[in-house]
Amino acid sequence: MKPGLRAERVIVVEADDTAERMESGDVPVLGTPRLVELAEAATVQAIVAALADTETSVGTRVELDHRAASPVGMRVTIVAELVEVDGRRLAFAVSATDARGTVVGEGRVERVVVDRERFLSRLPS
Repeated sequence: MKPGLRAERVIVVEADDTAERMESGDVPVLGTPRLVELAEAATVQAIVAALADTETSVGTRVELDHRAASPVGMRVTIVAELVEVDGRRLAFAVSATDARGTVVGEGRVERVVVDRERFLSRLPS
């Protein structure tokens, strides 16, 4: 896998995406937990085609600055780009921009490529 792989997700903020609904605040704007979820989903989307059938990736680190509020009805585009590969460790630059061009959030997400069966076999029962 090489740097440069990229994916984009677009959402329109709905009531279920808000800080209010996610219990991370009491205002009807895009909640930080939802923004983190979208950023991680974009990283998965960026690399899924490059993984072997027996592989998957797991999130290991998220650093995200949530810079601006996005009200219900606002379109937000989340972009993830693979910027670093160190063996099985993958690092992504992520950004979210709203329909006005305002940077809503930006940061870094790290994932590790694992063998799915081996990973699952190590889980406690």
